[in-house]
Amino acid sequence: MRALILLHRWLGVAFCLLFAMWFATGIVMHFVPFPALTEADRFAGLAPLDTAQIARGPAEAIGSSGINGAERIRLVQRSDGPVYLIAGPSRLIALHAADLSDAAVNSQHLALEIATDYARRRGWNASAANAALASHDQWTVSERFDRHRPLYRIALNDGPGTELYVSSATGEVVLETTGRERAWNYVGSVAHWIYVTPLRSHPAAWNFLLWWLSLLALAGASAGALIGTLRVRIAGARLVSPYLGWQAWHHWLGLCCMLFVLTFIFSGWLSMDSGRLFSTGKPTEVEAASIAGAPAWNALPPDEIGRLSAPVREVEWFAFGGRVYRRERTGVDRQRLFLAGAKDAEATPDRTFLRANEIDTAASHLARSCATSLMIAPDDTYAVAASMPGAPVFRVVCGAEWFHIDGSTGIVAEKLDSSRRAYRWLYGALHTLDFPVLTARPALRTTLIVALCVFGFVFSLTGVVIAWRRLRSCFRCRSD
Repeated sequence: MRALILLHRWLGVAFCLLFAMWFATGIVMHFVPFPALTEADRFAGLAPLDTAQIARGPAEAIGSSGINGAERIRLVQRSDGPVYLIAGPSRLIALHAADLSDAAVNSQHLALEIATDYARRRGWNASAANAALASHDQWTVSERFDRHRPLYRIALNDGPGTELYVSSATGEVVLETTGRERAWNYVGSVAHWIYVTPLRSHPAAWNFLLWWLSLLALAGASAGALIGTLRVRIAGARLVSPYLGWQAWHHWLGLCCMLFVLTFIFSGWLSMDSGRLFSTGKPTEVEAASIAGAPAWNALPPDEIGRLSAPVREVEWFAFGGRVYRRERTGVDRQRLFLAGAKDAEATPDRTFLRANEIDTAASHLARSCATSLMIAPDDTYAVAASMPGAPVFRVVCGAEWFHIDGSTGIVAEKLDSSRRAYRWLYGALHTLDFPVLTARPALRTTLIVALCVFGFVFSLTGVVIAWRRLRSCFRCRSD
Protein backbone atom coordinates (compact mmCIF):
# COMPACT_ATOMS: atom_id res chain seq x y z
CA MET A 1 0.00 0.00 0.00
CA ARG A 2 2.81 2.42 0.82
CA ALA A 3 4.40 1.77 -2.59
CA LEU A 4 1.05 2.35 -4.31
CA ILE A 5 0.54 5.60 -2.40
CA LEU A 6 3.99 6.89 -3.34
CA LEU A 7 3.48 5.89 -6.98
CA HIS A 8 0.09 7.59 -7.17
CA ARG A 9 1.22 10.67 -5.26
CA TRP A 10 4.21 11.55 -7.39
CA LEU A 11 2.78 10.47 -10.71
CA GLY A 12 -0.25 12.57 -9.75
CA VAL A 13 1.98 15.56 -9.05
CA ALA A 14 3.68 15.08 -12.42
CA PHE A 15 0.53 14.48 -14.49
CA CYS A 16 -2.36 16.31 -12.79
CA LEU A 17 -2.12 19.32 -15.12
CA LEU A 18 -1.83 16.99 -18.11
CA PHE A 19 -4.99 15.17 -17.03
CA ALA A 20 -6.88 18.45 -16.70
CA MET A 21 -5.64 19.56 -20.11
CA TRP A 22 -6.63 16.27 -21.79
CA PHE A 23 -10.21 16.49 -20.51
CA ALA A 24 -10.66 20.18 -21.35
CA THR A 25 -9.14 19.93 -24.82
CA GLY A 26 -11.16 16.77 -25.52
CA ILE A 27 -14.31 18.90 -25.37
CA VAL A 28 -12.88 21.40 -27.86
CA MET A 29 -11.77 18.63 -30.24
CA HIS A 30 -15.28 17.18 -30.32
CA PHE A 31 -16.64 20.44 -31.75
CA VAL A 32 -13.62 21.72 -33.73
CA PRO A 33 -11.54 18.92 -35.29
CA PHE A 34 -8.04 19.38 -36.65
CA PRO A 35 -8.05 21.26 -39.99
CA ALA A 36 -8.44 19.01 -43.03
CA LEU A 37 -9.59 19.34 -46.62
CA THR A 38 -12.81 17.39 -47.02
CA GLU A 39 -13.63 15.69 -50.31
CA ALA A 40 -16.61 18.01 -50.74
CA ASP A 41 -14.41 21.09 -50.32
CA ARG A 42 -11.70 19.73 -52.62
CA PHE A 43 -14.18 18.93 -55.34
CA ALA A 44 -15.91 22.31 -55.02
CA GLY A 45 -12.62 23.94 -56.01
CA LEU A 46 -12.15 21.89 -59.21
CA ALA A 47 -12.70 23.48 -62.61
CA PRO A 48 -14.32 21.58 -65.53
CA LEU A 49 -11.78 19.87 -67.77
CA ASP A 50 -10.93 21.67 -71.00
CA THR A 51 -10.45 18.63 -73.25
CA ALA A 52 -9.39 20.86 -76.18
CA GLN A 53 -6.08 21.44 -74.36
CA ILE A 54 -5.37 17.71 -73.94
CA ALA A 55 -3.05 16.45 -76.65
CA ARG A 56 -1.52 13.39 -74.96
CA GLY A 57 -3.19 10.33 -73.49
CA PRO A 58 -2.86 8.70 -70.06
CA ALA A 59 -0.74 5.80 -71.37
CA GLU A 60 1.78 8.28 -72.76
CA ALA A 61 1.77 10.20 -69.49
CA ILE A 62 2.59 7.08 -67.47
CA GLY A 63 5.35 6.17 -69.93
CA SER A 64 6.86 9.65 -69.61
CA SER A 65 6.60 9.76 -65.83
CA GLY A 66 9.39 7.28 -65.22
CA ILE A 67 7.32 5.68 -62.43
CA ASN A 68 7.54 1.91 -62.29
CA GLY A 69 4.42 0.31 -60.89
CA ALA A 70 2.13 3.31 -61.30
CA GLU A 71 -1.00 2.71 -59.26
CA ARG A 72 -3.34 5.47 -60.38
CA ILE A 73 -3.45 8.42 -62.73
CA ARG A 74 -5.75 11.41 -62.43
CA LEU A 75 -6.54 14.23 -64.83
CA VAL A 76 -7.54 17.61 -63.40
CA GLN A 77 -7.79 21.18 -64.69
CA ARG A 78 -5.42 23.76 -63.24
CA SER A 79 -5.24 27.46 -63.95
CA ASP A 80 -2.28 26.71 -66.29
CA GLY A 81 -4.10 23.92 -68.15
CA PRO A 82 -5.04 20.24 -67.67
CA VAL A 83 -2.54 18.14 -65.74
CA TYR A 84 -1.95 14.41 -65.27
CA LEU A 85 -1.15 13.35 -61.69
CA ILE A 86 0.58 9.96 -61.62
CA ALA A 87 0.91 8.15 -58.29
CA GLY A 88 3.44 5.39 -57.65
CA PRO A 89 4.48 3.48 -54.55
CA SER A 90 6.68 6.33 -53.33
CA ARG A 91 6.44 9.15 -55.87
CA LEU A 92 3.89 11.62 -57.17
CA ILE A 93 4.47 13.22 -60.57
CA ALA A 94 2.55 15.97 -62.38
CA LEU A 95 2.74 16.38 -66.18
CA HIS A 96 1.02 18.84 -68.46
CA ALA A 97 -1.58 17.05 -70.60
CA ALA A 98 -0.70 19.21 -73.60
CA ASP A 99 2.94 18.15 -74.03
CA LEU A 100 3.82 15.97 -71.00
CA SER A 101 6.24 18.58 -69.68
CA ASP A 102 6.92 18.82 -65.95
CA ALA A 103 3.93 20.38 -64.17
CA ALA A 104 5.48 20.74 -60.70
CA VAL A 105 4.89 24.15 -59.14
CA ASN A 106 8.20 25.93 -58.77
CA SER A 107 7.12 29.52 -58.25
CA GLN A 108 5.04 31.44 -55.74
CA HIS A 109 3.39 33.26 -58.64
CA LEU A 110 1.93 30.04 -60.09
CA ALA A 111 0.92 28.77 -56.64
CA LEU A 112 -0.87 32.07 -55.98
CA GLU A 113 -2.62 31.85 -59.34
CA ILE A 114 -3.81 28.29 -58.64
CA ALA A 115 -5.01 29.15 -55.14
CA THR A 116 -6.77 32.31 -56.32
CA ASP A 117 -8.60 30.34 -59.00
CA TYR A 118 -9.63 27.75 -56.39
CA ALA A 119 -10.83 30.46 -53.98
CA ARG A 120 -12.97 32.16 -56.60
CA ARG A 121 -14.77 28.90 -57.39
CA ARG A 122 -15.45 28.56 -53.67
CA GLY A 123 -16.94 32.07 -53.68
CA TRP A 124 -14.17 33.64 -51.59
CA ASN A 125 -12.53 37.03 -51.98
CA ALA A 126 -8.90 36.48 -53.05
CA SER A 127 -8.07 40.01 -54.17
CA ALA A 128 -5.56 40.55 -51.33
CA ALA A 129 -4.00 37.07 -51.36
CA ASN A 130 -0.24 36.55 -50.97
CA ALA A 131 1.99 33.46 -51.06
CA ALA A 132 4.87 32.11 -48.99
CA LEU A 133 6.84 28.88 -49.03
CA ALA A 134 6.20 26.66 -46.00
CA SER A 135 7.98 23.32 -45.74
CA HIS A 136 6.52 22.48 -42.31
CA ASP A 137 4.15 24.45 -40.14
CA GLN A 138 1.63 23.73 -37.40
CA TRP A 139 -1.10 22.56 -39.78
CA THR A 140 0.98 20.61 -42.32
CA VAL A 141 3.48 18.90 -40.02
CA SER A 142 1.91 15.45 -40.54
CA GLU A 143 3.85 13.01 -42.70
CA ARG A 144 0.84 12.62 -45.01
CA PHE A 145 1.95 15.89 -46.61
CA ASP A 146 5.50 14.66 -47.27
CA ARG A 147 4.79 13.84 -50.92
CA HIS A 148 3.66 17.42 -51.48
CA ARG A 149 6.53 19.32 -49.86
CA PRO A 150 7.49 22.04 -49.99
CA LEU A 151 4.05 23.57 -49.71
CA TYR A 152 2.96 27.06 -50.64
CA ARG A 153 0.83 28.78 -48.00
CA ILE A 154 -1.58 31.23 -49.58
CA ALA A 155 -3.13 33.75 -47.17
CA LEU A 156 -6.31 35.19 -48.67
CA ASN A 157 -6.37 37.99 -46.07
CA ASP A 158 -10.14 37.83 -46.07
CA GLY A 159 -12.55 38.16 -43.16
CA PRO A 160 -12.38 34.52 -41.95
CA GLY A 161 -8.57 34.50 -42.24
CA THR A 162 -8.57 31.71 -44.83
CA GLU A 163 -5.25 30.10 -45.72
CA LEU A 164 -4.75 27.56 -48.52
CA TYR A 165 -1.84 25.16 -49.00
CA VAL A 166 -0.76 24.28 -52.52
CA SER A 167 1.34 21.20 -53.28
CA SER A 168 4.58 21.92 -55.12
CA ALA A 169 4.46 18.38 -56.54
CA THR A 170 0.97 18.49 -58.06
CA GLY A 171 -0.32 22.05 -57.81
CA GLU A 172 -3.39 20.84 -55.93
CA VAL A 173 -4.85 22.61 -52.93
CA VAL A 174 -4.27 20.02 -50.20
CA LEU A 175 -5.46 21.91 -47.11
CA GLU A 176 -7.52 24.91 -46.13
CA THR A 177 -7.80 26.52 -42.70
CA THR A 178 -9.57 29.52 -41.20
CA GLY A 179 -8.56 31.79 -38.36
CA ARG A 180 -11.28 30.36 -36.14
CA GLU A 181 -10.12 26.78 -36.76
CA ARG A 182 -6.52 27.65 -36.02
CA ALA A 183 -7.34 29.53 -32.83
CA TRP A 184 -9.55 26.80 -31.39
CA ASN A 185 -7.10 24.07 -32.36
CA TYR A 186 -4.33 25.64 -30.29
CA VAL A 187 -6.50 24.99 -27.23
CA GLY A 188 -7.84 21.76 -28.72
CA SER A 189 -5.93 19.30 -30.87
CA VAL A 190 -2.51 20.96 -30.63
CA ALA A 191 -2.55 20.93 -26.83
CA HIS A 192 -4.27 17.53 -26.56
CA TRP A 193 -1.74 15.75 -28.78
CA ILE A 194 1.21 17.93 -27.72
CA TYR A 195 1.29 18.65 -31.44
CA VAL A 196 3.88 21.44 -31.42
CA THR A 197 5.72 21.66 -34.72
CA PRO A 198 9.34 21.18 -33.51
CA LEU A 199 8.34 17.91 -31.81
CA ARG A 200 5.73 16.66 -34.29
CA SER A 201 8.13 17.15 -37.22
CA HIS A 202 10.04 14.16 -35.74
CA PRO A 203 7.27 11.52 -35.88
CA ALA A 204 9.15 8.73 -34.12
CA ALA A 205 10.19 10.95 -31.20
CA TRP A 206 6.70 12.44 -30.89
CA ASN A 207 5.05 9.03 -30.93
CA PHE A 208 7.54 7.64 -28.40
CA LEU A 209 6.99 10.56 -26.02
CA LEU A 210 3.18 10.44 -26.19
CA TRP A 211 3.12 6.67 -25.79
CA TRP A 212 5.22 6.75 -22.60
CA LEU A 213 3.46 9.80 -21.15
CA SER A 214 0.10 8.10 -21.62
CA LEU A 215 1.37 4.84 -20.14
CA LEU A 216 2.76 6.56 -17.04
CA ALA A 217 -0.47 8.53 -16.67
CA LEU A 218 -2.39 5.26 -16.88
CA ALA A 219 -0.17 3.73 -14.20
CA GLY A 220 -0.78 6.69 -11.89
CA ALA A 221 -4.55 6.61 -12.45
CA SER A 222 -4.70 2.84 -11.92
CA ALA A 223 -2.81 3.12 -8.65
CA GLY A 224 -5.20 5.84 -7.51
CA ALA A 225 -8.23 3.75 -8.44
CA LEU A 226 -6.93 0.83 -6.40
CA ILE A 227 -6.05 2.98 -3.39
CA GLY A 228 -9.38 4.82 -3.53
CA THR A 229 -11.33 1.58 -3.60
CA LEU A 230 -9.37 -0.02 -0.78
CA ARG A 231 -9.62 3.08 1.45
CA VAL A 232 -13.42 3.26 1.47
CA ARG A 233 -14.93 2.24 4.78
CA ILE A 234 -18.48 1.32 5.73
CA ALA A 235 -19.87 3.00 8.84
CA GLY A 236 -23.39 1.97 9.57
CA ALA A 237 -25.38 2.33 6.36
CA ARG A 238 -23.03 4.70 4.56
CA LEU A 239 -19.62 4.82 2.94
CA VAL A 240 -16.92 6.84 4.67
CA SER A 241 -13.67 8.31 3.38
CA PRO A 242 -10.63 8.58 5.65
CA TYR A 243 -9.66 11.85 3.95
CA LEU A 244 -10.65 15.44 4.65
CA GLY A 245 -10.93 18.63 2.62
CA TRP A 246 -9.58 18.59 -0.93
CA GLN A 247 -8.36 15.02 -0.54
CA ALA A 248 -11.88 13.90 0.35
CA TRP A 249 -13.25 15.66 -2.72
CA HIS A 250 -10.54 13.99 -4.80
CA HIS A 251 -11.37 10.62 -3.28
CA TRP A 252 -15.13 10.78 -3.88
CA LEU A 253 -14.91 12.32 -7.34
CA GLY A 254 -12.28 9.75 -8.26
CA LEU A 255 -14.54 6.90 -7.21
CA CYS A 256 -17.45 8.36 -9.17
CA CYS A 257 -15.55 8.88 -12.43
CA MET A 258 -12.97 6.11 -11.95
CA LEU A 259 -14.28 3.93 -14.79
CA PHE A 260 -14.41 6.82 -17.25
CA VAL A 261 -10.98 8.18 -16.32
CA LEU A 262 -9.32 4.78 -16.64
CA THR A 263 -10.96 3.94 -19.98
CA PHE A 264 -10.26 7.45 -21.32
CA ILE A 265 -6.56 7.31 -20.46
CA PHE A 266 -6.22 3.67 -21.51
CA SER A 267 -7.84 4.26 -24.91
CA GLY A 268 -5.86 7.47 -25.34
CA TRP A 269 -2.69 5.47 -24.78
CA LEU A 270 -3.85 3.01 -27.45
CA SER A 271 -4.30 5.87 -29.91
CA MET A 272 -0.49 6.00 -30.05
CA ASP A 273 -0.14 2.24 -30.58
CA SER A 274 1.09 2.49 -34.20
CA GLY A 275 1.37 -1.27 -34.59
CA ARG A 276 3.08 -1.95 -31.25
CA LEU A 277 0.33 -4.14 -29.79
CA PHE A 278 -2.33 -4.19 -32.50
CA SER A 279 -2.25 -4.48 -36.28
CA THR A 280 -2.36 -1.25 -38.27
CA GLY A 281 -5.48 -1.88 -40.34
CA LYS A 282 -3.59 -1.53 -43.61
CA PRO A 283 -3.19 -4.24 -46.25
CA THR A 284 0.32 -5.33 -47.08
CA GLU A 285 1.85 -4.11 -50.32
CA VAL A 286 1.51 -7.63 -51.73
CA GLU A 287 -2.20 -7.78 -50.82
CA ALA A 288 -2.94 -4.35 -52.31
CA ALA A 289 -1.03 -5.26 -55.49
CA SER A 290 -2.84 -8.59 -55.77
CA ILE A 291 -6.27 -6.96 -55.56
CA ALA A 292 -5.31 -4.29 -58.09
CA GLY A 293 -3.62 -6.73 -60.45
CA ALA A 294 -0.94 -5.79 -62.96
CA PRO A 295 -2.39 -2.84 -64.89
CA ALA A 296 -1.79 -2.91 -68.65
CA TRP A 297 -1.46 0.85 -68.96
CA ASN A 298 0.04 0.60 -72.45
CA ALA A 299 -3.16 -1.11 -73.63
CA LEU A 300 -5.14 2.11 -73.17
CA PRO A 301 -6.16 3.25 -76.65
CA PRO A 302 -4.74 6.47 -78.15
CA ASP A 303 -8.24 7.94 -78.34
CA GLU A 304 -8.96 7.38 -74.63
CA ILE A 305 -9.34 11.12 -74.05
CA GLY A 306 -11.79 11.35 -76.93
CA ARG A 307 -14.06 8.94 -75.08
CA LEU A 308 -14.54 11.27 -72.12
CA SER A 309 -18.07 12.39 -71.42
CA ALA A 310 -18.81 16.07 -70.95
CA PRO A 311 -18.79 17.89 -68.65
CA VAL A 312 -16.19 16.23 -66.42
CA ARG A 313 -14.31 17.82 -63.52
CA GLU A 314 -11.92 14.98 -62.70
CA VAL A 315 -10.93 11.73 -64.38
CA GLU A 316 -9.14 8.85 -62.70
CA TRP A 317 -7.79 5.64 -64.21
CA PHE A 318 -7.17 2.83 -61.76
CA ALA A 319 -6.33 -0.86 -61.83
CA PHE A 320 -8.64 -3.33 -60.13
CA GLY A 321 -8.75 -7.08 -60.57
CA GLY A 322 -6.26 -6.87 -63.41
CA ARG A 323 -8.44 -4.50 -65.44
CA VAL A 324 -8.18 -0.73 -65.89
CA TYR A 325 -11.23 1.39 -65.10
CA ARG A 326 -11.93 5.01 -65.94
CA ARG A 327 -13.75 7.00 -63.30
CA GLU A 328 -15.34 10.24 -64.49
CA ARG A 329 -16.31 12.63 -61.70
CA THR A 330 -19.14 15.05 -62.49
CA GLY A 331 -20.03 15.97 -58.91
CA VAL A 332 -18.91 15.28 -55.38
CA ASP A 333 -21.54 12.51 -55.20
CA ARG A 334 -21.79 11.71 -58.91
CA GLN A 335 -19.54 9.69 -61.18
CA ARG A 336 -19.60 7.40 -64.20
CA LEU A 337 -17.53 4.23 -64.30
CA PHE A 338 -16.16 2.74 -67.52
CA LEU A 339 -14.02 -0.22 -68.38
CA ALA A 340 -11.15 1.69 -69.95
CA GLY A 341 -10.20 0.63 -73.45
CA ALA A 342 -13.30 -1.53 -73.89
CA LYS A 343 -15.37 -1.64 -77.06
CA ASP A 344 -18.22 0.82 -77.27
CA ALA A 345 -20.83 -1.78 -76.32
CA GLU A 346 -18.87 -2.81 -73.23
CA ALA A 347 -17.90 0.72 -72.30
CA THR A 348 -21.45 2.05 -71.96
CA PRO A 349 -21.73 3.52 -68.45
CA ASP A 350 -24.60 1.41 -67.14
CA ARG A 351 -23.37 1.73 -63.57
CA THR A 352 -21.79 4.16 -61.17
CA PHE A 353 -19.77 1.87 -58.95
CA LEU A 354 -17.94 -1.45 -59.01
CA ARG A 355 -20.17 -4.49 -58.83
CA ALA A 356 -20.02 -7.31 -56.30
CA ASN A 357 -18.84 -9.83 -58.91
CA GLU A 358 -15.89 -7.52 -59.79
CA ILE A 359 -14.99 -7.29 -56.10
CA ASP A 360 -15.04 -11.11 -55.91
CA THR A 361 -12.83 -11.42 -58.98
CA ALA A 362 -10.26 -9.04 -57.54
CA ALA A 363 -10.35 -10.78 -54.14
CA SER A 364 -9.72 -14.16 -55.81
CA HIS A 365 -6.22 -12.88 -56.67
CA LEU A 366 -5.34 -13.00 -52.97
CA ALA A 367 -4.79 -16.74 -53.39
CA ARG A 368 -6.73 -17.61 -50.26
CA SER A 369 -10.23 -18.82 -49.49
CA CYS A 370 -12.56 -15.82 -49.43
CA ALA A 371 -16.33 -15.67 -49.04
CA THR A 372 -18.57 -13.83 -51.47
CA SER A 373 -18.40 -10.07 -50.94
CA LEU A 374 -21.15 -8.26 -49.06
CA MET A 375 -22.11 -4.61 -49.14
CA ILE A 376 -21.61 -3.04 -45.70
CA ALA A 377 -24.70 -1.40 -44.24
CA PRO A 378 -24.31 2.18 -42.90
CA ASP A 379 -25.17 0.99 -39.38
CA ASP A 380 -22.70 -1.91 -39.46
CA THR A 381 -20.61 -2.16 -36.31
CA TYR A 382 -17.40 -2.01 -38.37
CA ALA A 383 -18.63 0.37 -41.09
CA VAL A 384 -16.06 2.52 -42.87
CA ALA A 385 -16.83 5.64 -44.89
CA ALA A 386 -16.36 5.55 -48.65
CA SER A 387 -14.33 8.27 -50.35
CA MET A 388 -17.46 9.47 -52.16
CA PRO A 389 -20.82 10.19 -50.50
CA GLY A 390 -23.32 7.43 -51.17
CA ALA A 391 -20.76 4.98 -52.55
CA PRO A 392 -20.92 1.36 -51.39
CA VAL A 393 -18.18 -0.32 -49.38
CA PHE A 394 -17.81 -4.08 -49.79
CA ARG A 395 -16.57 -6.54 -47.20
CA VAL A 396 -14.59 -9.57 -48.32
CA VAL A 397 -14.05 -12.11 -45.54
CA CYS A 398 -10.97 -14.26 -46.00
CA GLY A 399 -10.79 -16.46 -42.93
CA ALA A 400 -10.02 -14.24 -39.92
CA GLU A 401 -9.22 -11.24 -42.13
CA TRP A 402 -11.74 -8.80 -43.53
CA PHE A 403 -11.00 -6.52 -46.46
CA HIS A 404 -13.14 -3.41 -46.91
CA ILE A 405 -13.08 -2.21 -50.53
CA ASP A 406 -14.38 1.16 -51.69
CA GLY A 407 -16.86 0.57 -54.51
CA SER A 408 -16.18 3.96 -56.09
CA THR A 409 -12.38 3.76 -56.32
CA GLY A 410 -11.37 0.10 -55.84
CA ILE A 411 -9.16 1.13 -52.93
CA VAL A 412 -8.76 -1.27 -50.00
CA ALA A 413 -9.99 1.14 -47.34
CA GLU A 414 -9.19 -1.11 -44.41
CA LYS A 415 -8.01 -4.58 -43.44
CA LEU A 416 -9.47 -5.93 -40.23
CA ASP A 417 -8.07 -8.96 -38.50
CA SER A 418 -9.09 -10.06 -35.00
CA SER A 419 -6.51 -7.67 -33.51
CA ARG A 420 -7.82 -4.68 -35.42
CA ARG A 421 -11.43 -5.51 -34.62
CA ALA A 422 -10.54 -5.54 -30.93
CA TYR A 423 -8.75 -2.21 -31.38
CA ARG A 424 -11.92 -0.71 -32.84
CA TRP A 425 -13.61 -1.22 -29.45
CA LEU A 426 -10.69 -0.62 -27.12
CA TYR A 427 -9.74 2.65 -28.79
CA GLY A 428 -12.55 4.02 -30.97
CA ALA A 429 -15.46 3.03 -28.78
CA LEU A 430 -13.87 3.84 -25.43
CA HIS A 431 -12.15 7.08 -26.39
CA THR A 432 -14.86 8.73 -28.51
CA LEU A 433 -17.95 6.79 -27.31
CA ASP A 434 -18.24 5.34 -30.81
CA PHE A 435 -20.84 2.79 -29.75
CA PRO A 436 -23.66 2.06 -32.26
CA VAL A 437 -26.35 2.93 -29.74
CA LEU A 438 -24.75 6.40 -29.29
CA THR A 439 -23.67 7.14 -32.88
CA ALA A 440 -27.32 6.64 -33.83
CA ARG A 441 -28.14 9.40 -31.31
CA PRO A 442 -25.55 12.14 -31.91
CA ALA A 443 -27.11 14.65 -29.49
CA LEU A 444 -27.00 12.13 -26.66
CA ARG A 445 -23.43 11.15 -27.55
CA THR A 446 -22.31 14.79 -27.54
CA THR A 447 -24.00 15.42 -24.20
CA LEU A 448 -22.29 12.40 -22.65
CA ILE A 449 -18.87 13.33 -24.02
CA VAL A 450 -19.10 16.89 -22.70
CA ALA A 451 -20.52 15.85 -19.32
CA LEU A 452 -17.92 13.14 -18.75
CA CYS A 453 -15.04 15.40 -19.80
CA VAL A 454 -16.29 18.17 -17.49
CA PHE A 455 -16.51 15.65 -14.68
CA GLY A 456 -12.97 14.45 -15.43
CA PHE A 457 -11.71 18.03 -15.60
CA VAL A 458 -13.17 18.95 -12.21
CA PHE A 459 -11.71 15.76 -10.71
CA SER A 460 -8.31 16.66 -12.19
CA LEU A 461 -8.47 20.14 -10.68
CA THR A 462 -8.77 18.64 -7.20
CA GLY A 463 -5.57 16.75 -8.01
CA VAL A 464 -3.91 20.00 -9.11
CA VAL A 465 -4.77 21.64 -5.77
CA ILE A 466 -3.45 18.65 -3.80
CA ALA A 467 -0.28 18.51 -5.89
CA TRP A 468 0.35 22.23 -5.43
CA ARG A 469 -0.03 21.91 -1.67
CA ARG A 470 2.29 18.90 -1.61
CA LEU A 471 4.98 20.74 -3.62
CA ARG A 472 4.60 23.89 -1.53
CA SER A 473 5.06 21.93 1.70
CA CYS A 474 8.14 20.22 0.25
CA PHE A 475 9.67 23.56 -0.74
CA ARG A 476 8.98 24.97 2.73
CA CYS A 477 10.65 22.00 4.40
CA ARG A 478 13.73 22.47 2.25
CA SER A 479 13.90 26.21 2.92
CA ASP A 480 13.63 25.59 6.65
